[in-house]
Amino acid sequence: MQHLLRSPLPLFVLFGLLLGILVRFAFHQIEASHWIWFATLVSGGAPIVYKTTKGMLHGVFAADVVAMLAIITALLLNQAFAGAIVVLMQSGGEAIEKYGLRRATSSLSALLQRAPRTARRKKDGGMEEIDVKEVRIGDILIVRSGDLIPVDGTIVNGSAEIDESAITGEPLPRNKNPHDKLLSGSVDVNGAIEMRADRLSSESQYAKIVALVESAQQQKAPIQRLADRYAIFFTPLTLLMAAIGYLLTRDATTVLSVLVVATPCPLILATPLAIICGINRAADAGIIVKGGAPIEQIAYTEAALFDKTGTITFGTPFVEEVVSLNGEPQNEILAHAAMIDQFSSHSVAKAIVAKALETQKTLPLPKQFREVPGRGVEGAIGEHTYLVGSRIFVEEKAGKEALSPHAHILQGYHERGKLLIFVMKDTACLGFLVIADKIRPEAKETMERLRTLGLKEIIMVTGDSHSNAEIIAKEAGIATLEAELLPLEKVAAVKKYASQYPHVLMVGDGINDAPALASATVGIAMGAYGTAISAEAADIVLLVDDLSKIADAVAIGKRMLRIAKQSILIGIGLSFVLMVIAAFGHVIPAIGAMLQEIIDVAVILNALRARHK
Repeated sequence: MQHLLRSPLPLFVLFGLLLGILVRFAFHQIEASHWIWFATLVSGGAPIVYKTTKGMLHGVFAADVVAMLAIITALLLNQAFAGAIVVLMQSGGEAIEKYGLRRATSSLSALLQRAPRTARRKKDGGMEEIDVKEVRIGDILIVRSGDLIPVDGTIVNGSAEIDESAITGEPLPRNKNPHDKLLSGSVDVNGAIEMRADRLSSESQYAKIVALVESAQQQKAPIQRLADRYAIFFTPLTLLMAAIGYLLTRDATTVLSVLVVATPCPLILATPLAIICGINRAADAGIIVKGGAPIEQIAYTEAALFDKTGTITFGTPFVEEVVSLNGEPQNEILAHAAMIDQFSSHSVAKAIVAKALETQKTLPLPKQFREVPGRGVEGAIGEHTYLVGSRIFVEEKAGKEALSPHAHILQGYHERGKLLIFVMKDTACLGFLVIADKIRPEAKETMERLRTLGLKEIIMVTGDSHSNAEIIAKEAGIATLEAELLPLEKVAAVKKYASQYPHVLMVGDGINDAPALASATVGIAMGAYGTAISAEAADIVLLVDDLSKIADAVAIGKRMLRIAKQSILIGIGLSFVLMVIAAFGHVIPAIGAMLQEIIDVAVILNALRARHK
């Protein structure tokens, strides 16, 4: 009902047509029915004529021009019934198109809702809460566990784990110590710190992301409707046939007949219907398309850019490998690490516990548990003290000599950008756990399928380190890689490939992906666990975080486009045949309108095939 209220004109015109038919044939009031149809034609046709004329004055000559000429000619020749049918077809098509092309426009408000709003400033030995806009360069700010970093700055006191995944794409929280840089919009996972404000709120990283999304949306070129592309040649052809008809018959009614049978309902009705059916078909597969343009444009996609963390990978840590350094069994190293980590809420600790529980039924609880934020945990099991944490934590507790004999082993892992969690038993290092981000199992198959669907190039773009990204890209079957990118650099990457390929697809899930999603021809967001901001900035959202759905979306778009083109060509072909007949004066306007309705039914039935597999 809401959609009908937004487009009342076709309902009004349909009511006028039916009322006129009732008055004419049930009550035999021919004159009254004519005036009802005439009033319907004038009141319903005026908005269409005004809108189309306004577009023509701005240089837009779309599929609506023929319909406008038919309405004006019907009015001038007092052929109200035929003209009202044209108005119904035109207004009905526009209503369907508006329904199909309506899309969300709230990405900026979603970004702003998450933006840091307050900061805690150190003052006179105490703390005051202020609006983030009041922060000045050089202010000392206090950030507590769970807080958003309010502005870009530098740690001056304390240590904490900072989750920058939403800003940089780095999958795992990183330890930050004095003199380390902080980015606004990242999250203090644990540990209270004092930081110095290095930039104003309006100049910090998060504000730049908001500005990037706004700029990308404003610069995104308007997409020409499929119908209008065919109208470029169909409209002049119609006008030529109308002129030929007048020359042959010297009857202005012939001109109206040609215009009525040529009213491009295959363009006005069939194309939007095919698009809506494609959108509904995608929705059945868990793919939400925010309008007609994205599902049409995705069919033309030649290059696709994929974010890594949370898109090609799951974006959550897991234990990739257990390495023993003193002969201790790997399962024992993992079990003891998990026992100590049971009391920690850190994402890496949860991953270690989950891995151990795959083979262990129960894990004894540790005693004397203690957690050092950003470093690690320690506790007692039986008569032994265990320590689980970072290399810095181990070296602080046991000295650098505890790991120096194994430097050659560790070097290889560090060069590949791996996160290592060490396990100490008393003063001996038992080994370490290699923590990684797991690739989605369907990633490689999806890339292969996209290539079979016609994509010429697939690129991974990520804020993660090049060494980590290279491994994931190879596993996913992606040859082209761009790593260590900030949001602005991801936008630049999208623009670079857009200069090579007219239609570029971008797939991502985080805040840092939002500007690139908005910049691409079509942006797809992993919506199940991705951020609301990326989902708002994207044109298409996956309700299930399954990469294979991206290939499904491309396939649905291609099939929809193929069916829409079939409907257009069939409809235009049949209309052309009727135009030829009408040009010789063998079709009166009212009959021509009815014949055009038969063509409409045919092309609409064909368009409905896009709803099914």
